[in-house]
Amino acid sequence: MKKALIVGGGIGGLSAGVALRMAGLEVDLVELNQEYNVYGVGIIQPSNALRALDTLGLADECIRQGSPYHHFNMGLADGTPIGISGTPGLGHLPAHNGISRRVLHEVIFEGAQKAGVNLRMGLTVTAFDETDEGVSVTFTDGSTNTYDLVVGADGINSRVRQLLFGDVYKPRYTGQSVWRYAFDRIAELDNALMYFGRKTKVGLVPMTHDRMYMFCVTAEGDDFFIPEEQLVPRLKAHLSEYPAPVIANLIDQITDPKLVICRPLETILVPKPWHKGRVLLIGDAVHGTIPQLGQGASLAIEDAVVLGELLGKHDDLETVFAQFMARRFDRCKLVVDVSAQIGEWEQLDWQGKLPEGVNIGRTMGQTLGAMAAPI
Repeated sequence: MKKALIVGGGIGGLSAGVALRMAGLEVDLVELNQEYNVYGVGIIQPSNALRALDTLGLADECIRQGSPYHHFNMGLADGTPIGISGTPGLGHLPAHNGISRRVLHEVIFEGAQKAGVNLRMGLTVTAFDETDEGVSVTFTDGSTNTYDLVVGADGINSRVRQLLFGDVYKPRYTGQSVWRYAFDRIAELDNALMYFGRKTKVGLVPMTHDRMYMFCVTAEGDDFFIPEEQLVPRLKAHLSEYPAPVIANLIDQITDPKLVICRPLETILVPKPWHKGRVLLIGDAVHGTIPQLGQGASLAIEDAVVLGELLGKHDDLETVFAQFMARRFDRCKLVVDVSAQIGEWEQLDWQGKLPEGVNIGRTMGQTLGAMAAPI
């Protein structure tokens, strides 16, 4: 096993680049975008994500440029406390780290460059052809190259997945959307917080010592492509049901529609196997999850670490793929399924139809606790 191609330069793809270089492979990575334009505001790194990044030598820099915290303080819309939630800390690592998506991407991108990954921008794949020598790959510029392994890490709308399996597997819209906006950090935000309203939930997450971001999960129905001029007033309307001062005092600071990020929440779980021939899919391409557990990027980084570890031990791809699926499928399925279930429960709760006996907080806590298990 000498030469690998990674398709997709997001968090999972770049992490895979570092992991495969650590395993001794020559690595090309292609990214469709000509320049990186990182979508989003901030991201939560639970302890299992930090553990995986630590294996790649990147956790300390993420923590240095982010904001570690212990847990989420949970509350009602008026701020009444109802408990705490979060992942347990692992070893020397904090339980969580809040960080700007742009900064996280820069940390992993620089890690991939230092590791010797050959990064090629403005390029993706159009075809695969299995040969006795490996996988012959045709790129969008018409060039070709042959690889021992191809890793598809090109996101929830994966082109590699389509090339392998056609249109059999497509992401499913869950009925919810998430809004995000960044603010100067308030003094009282020592941990993250999450408040539950009648028809939404909202949270604040520290990103640095002086910056934080807000997320607001809503049920937009099929009306999730929102014109720019409606972004600010609609987000403010969603937040108006929160009399808690920590939220209410931020509403007037939401002024720039270009800084309002709103996206529909989609999910996908491709059944086993996630590979065909010498091509393997990882990350959102096969287990795209909604953010109810804050585990989407974490799982992609874990995929990268496990794949790199296995490639460092085995030359036989059949063995690598079999062990990869044995270690990754059930764990990823748990997160995808529970996240989707929580999203469904939230929407039922907002309609006053939550089944008796359902405890969303307990389900979150149990699943996040399971993420501390070794990968």
